[in-house]
Amino acid sequence: MNPIQFRDAEHESFYYRMLDERKCSDGYHRALFYTLGISRDTRSHIRDLFDFSNGGIKPGGLAASWQTGSSIRVCRLAFNLWNGWTEKGEERYSTPHELFDCSYAPYFFEAIQLRYPDYCQSQEKIFKRLNEQVR
Repeated sequence: MNPIQFRDAEHESFYYRMLDERKCSDGYHRALFYTLGISRDTRSHIRDLFDFSNGGIKPGGLAASWQTGSSIRVCRLAFNLWNGWTEKGEERYSTPHELFDCSYAPYFFEAIQLRYPDYCQSQEKIFKRLNEQVR
């Protein structure tokens, strides 16, 4: 897998700090903390968005007064990558157009690769693996 592309040093620091705090680095946690680390706002309010004691997302954080259009996109994608979560009655905010129509889009692709590494390998690696399975 290629090195992870971070938005900035704060994003990278947050990501590793959160994984260390949770003592878990599965695809769910990597994608969640990577995505929530993209925005300064979501980094600052991580405890409004993730319950560290119970290990789950806190969708109520989407209604917080500090949220912006971009930070809401970050949260929606992070929550969806965590467990497929979508906001009831707000399905329109789950489309690629609604989520990726912001400057964070390149980092959103990175988050998807963290969550689904087996499906995001280069085509060359996939074809090589398929050929080996056929033999």
